[in-house]
Amino acid sequence: MLVKWIRCTVVDRRGFERGQRKWAGLLGEPGFRGQGGGWSRKRPDVAHVFGFWESRAFYDSFMARSHDRLAAAQSGTYKDIHTHLFDHLFDVKTGFEPTFTEADVVRVAHCTVHAERAEHFTLMQQKVWNPAMAGSPGMVRGLFGEAAGNEFLVLSMWQSAAEHGKYQADRVERLSLRAQTDADVAAIAGDIVQLDPSWTV
Repeated sequence: MLVKWIRCTVVDRRGFERGQRKWAGLLGEPGFRGQGGGWSRKRPDVAHVFGFWESRAFYDSFMARSHDRLAAAQSGTYKDIHTHLFDHLFDVKTGFEPTFTEADVVRVAHCTVHAERAEHFTLMQQKVWNPAMAGSPGMVRGLFGEAAGNEFLVLSMWQSAAEHGKYQADRVERLSLRAQTDADVAAIAGDIVQLDPSWTV
């Protein structure tokens, strides 16, 4: 599965939201699995959208055919758009489905890892982080993805920001030490995204 993460700074919030609903046109596209997103809880002008495709081939075909027509509805409503594509490596918890039901927020962590530490980082994700997240109250589902250049995406869906906050306060520091995250990671950027149900396709 291919995971697409879009982050942009919005200059016309109402226009952007109106345009976001036009992405319902993705339904019926060959290989499309689901899309959702919302607003950053830290920066109210930043929007995040997460899309899921069966494969790169289906995604490339959509980009060549229908993308520009759907995207036109949001023209001029944002600046600074960043798009990243990741290959799904494994689930956080089990049975990841690209649906946004039961979740209120998404935690997105984008990690650039030292090349010689990429294998260790992936192993620690499986052995240390995954069991801790999967066992945390309020954690719904998630995935771990990889892109070229030793870039990784950890996407986790939570029932509420409070549940995620509790996990962060209680466990993250201890888990980081155990997983030697500081030694693995060259850079990390992340956000907490308040999901908007009207953006879900």
